[in-house]
Amino acid sequence: MQLGTENRNKTIAAVILGILALVLVAMRFFPDSPASAKTPAPAPAPAAGTHRTVAVRPGRKSASPALRSLDPTLRYDWLKASEDTQYKGTGRNIFRAEVEIPKPIVPVQKQPVAVVPQGPPPPPPINLKFFGFANKPGEPRKIFLSQGEDVFIAGEGDIIDRRYRILHITPVSVEVEDVLNNNRQSIPLTQG
Repeated sequence: MQLGTENRNKTIAAVILGILALVLVAMRFFPDSPASAKTPAPAPAPAAGTHRTVAVRPGRKSASPALRSLDPTLRYDWLKASEDTQYKGTGRNIFRAEVEIPKPIVPVQKQPVAVVPQGPPPPPPINLKFFGFANKPGEPRKIFLSQGEDVFIAGEGDIIDRRYRILHITPVSVEVEDVLNNNRQSIPLTQG
């Protein structure tokens, strides 16, 4: 059985890379090892009531002062500062439903105006546009009508859009009836 010793240069390079990897892993997971002996000693604890500064190692991100301190002892100066905090509000109690109900304004009584009854409203206009003929020899006359983007081809007696009946076609206009409102309208031939 061979262990890869066929090529001596490759074996030496693999051993060197393995040792280098072990050193880097040891430095990463054990930063206080003898390899990093040049780090400064920790500073003594400050007296009560003074602010403490924390030295940050080069290459590391600085955190907020509360997060930098890993000291588990109770900080009485911080507790005292939080006890002396005065909370001021707007005086509104959020646990009571207080709603100001406005007083209604009484309108001034005016003389009633006599309403003259008018007849029913006029039926809506027919919004079709007549823009041409579709004639074939030997067939009845048909026309082109449009409504918005919809185009219809119809002859006399046809119903288009389930609402409009074509009554009579002339060379210059078409007579259309709105079957829902019994409204008749003559639509002229539009140019353009």
